[in-house]
Amino acid sequence: MAEIDWKGLWRNEYGTRLTITDDTGGTLTGTFETALSDSVFAGSAVPIQGLHTGPCAQFSFVAAGDIPAICSFTGLLRDGNLHVAWHLVSDQAVKPPRPGAPPELLTLPWAHAVLTNSDTFTRAGD
Repeated sequence: MAEIDWKGLWRNEYGTRLTITDDTGGTLTGTFETALSDSVFAGSAVPIQGLHTGPCAQFSFVAAGDIPAICSFTGLLRDGNLHVAWHLVSDQAVKPPRPGAPPELLTLPWAHAVLTNSDTFTRAGD
C-alpha cells in the first residue's frame, strides 16, 4: 500500500480549514480553524493531535476560549476526499434558555452536550 502524504491545507464544504503540518510515525499535528461563526471554536486556529494508518485518520482538539469543549474527527480518505464523522462535547453554550429569550451562558445537560455530524474535506492550495 502506498504511503499517504497527509500534510497540507484541507477545506470542508463550509470553508473550514484543516492544516496538517506533520504526519510522521502514524501521527498527525497541525491546526483546525472553523468557518462557522456560531461554533465554540470560532475565532482561532486550534492545535490538533491525531493518528493515521493507511487511508484512515483521526484528529482531536479543544476549544481555545472560556467554554470547555472537545471535538474528535474520524474518517477515511477516498478519491481525494477525507470523509469524516465528528463528535463534539461541550459543557456550556451561549444560547437562549427558551424561545424569545436573550442568549445567556448555560451549562448543558448531558443530552444536549453532545453533537455528532459529518463533513468532507478536500485538499486545497496553500
